[in-house]
Amino acid sequence: MRLLFFDAFSGVSGDMTVGALLALGVDLERVRSELATLPLSGYAVRASEKMVHGIKACKFDVDVATEGEARGHTHAHAHDTGQAHAHRAYADIRAMIGASPLPQRTRETAQAIFARLAEAEARVHGVAVDAVTFHEVGAVDSIADIVGTAICLTALDVDTVYVSALPLGSGTVSSQHGVIPVPAPATVELLRGFPVRVGDGTGELVTPTGAAIVATLARPGAALPPMRIEAIGYGAGSRTLPDRPNLLRLLLGHAAANAAGGDELVEIATNIDDSSPEIYEHVMEQLFAAGARDVWLAPAQMKKNRPGTVLHVLAEPAARDALAALVLRETSAIGLRFHTVQRVVSPRELITVGTEYGAVQVKIAQAADGTVNVAPEYDDCRRVARERGIPLKLIYQAAIAAARR
Repeated sequence: MRLLFFDAFSGVSGDMTVGALLALGVDLERVRSELATLPLSGYAVRASEKMVHGIKACKFDVDVATEGEARGHTHAHAHDTGQAHAHRAYADIRAMIGASPLPQRTRETAQAIFARLAEAEARVHGVAVDAVTFHEVGAVDSIADIVGTAICLTALDVDTVYVSALPLGSGTVSSQHGVIPVPAPATVELLRGFPVRVGDGTGELVTPTGAAIVATLARPGAALPPMRIEAIGYGAGSRTLPDRPNLLRLLLGHAAANAAGGDELVEIATNIDDSSPEIYEHVMEQLFAAGARDVWLAPAQMKKNRPGTVLHVLAEPAARDALAALVLRETSAIGLRFHTVQRVVSPRELITVGTEYGAVQVKIAQAADGTVNVAPEYDDCRRVARERGIPLKLIYQAAIAAARR
């Protein structure tokens, strides 16, 4: 399984992502020629070497010929300039990419990133997804960033993407909607469920485009498995940051585990017979947010013939004490037990597929005998079902069909 890790110590933006992917070895001419298949004009892409704090990095730029269209969103989204880019409806961007001769995997990745971005913008502005009109991110340069990212990922044949906790920066930026806080509202929407560091850094460190890329491709809050690093790439931003190098570091490699890899976890358990069942949803959410691998409940007949519940938590050994403290704080339990468990893990990958209803993440696992299991992510399917007003089962069916294709 080929892994890509976003070590985003200075945040992430679209141009920094493409720069880092080029630094991993993707040919700029491939990016340039495949971008040229889109019906866009008046721009040119280039890459150059840039030294940042003594580290060699790749700086990716899109030069737009139209007067008044400055680069704008180089780490540094277009918010920083306050200038208006060409307005493009999400439906037009979706149709343009869908009709292009780009490889299917590239089209699906780019479509999924734009779909996730459109969904976030729709929630922020209170409109339907198909009514979203992109301003800054609809311009030629940002389309080049997103499609360029998809081209590079196809070239590198990446299976699974991980991302570090993201520094969100601080302050305000100017946009077409006026002065807005950092991180931008769309960025916050996109990073629901992802580990972040609020207030870390100065200015806008994670742009909406960068957030859309990691929100679509990466596993939120997942622990990076052991990996053999094969290549390291640095993508440079335009601004000089006062407290850190303005770089995005990408690590490319393979999972170190064998096909039937295993690991060691700890299981925490406690019996509860004096709490309202209403608390369990909240407790489970808190445990998952704190790093639990799995949480489940089992009915039990307790002493004095009382019906009760056994709360089980599966976690990394290093997280045991923090999770145990959370259980004692959030429930009526006054004691816990735990033991070490061994498990065998089938190789799996989390991919994003494009369906006629929207982008959905799907988990694909392969058993030792070659049997493949395809499981759509419930939260994604439920979100799309609610937004489109259609049965959840149709989203499941469409996601499975898209994954098998």
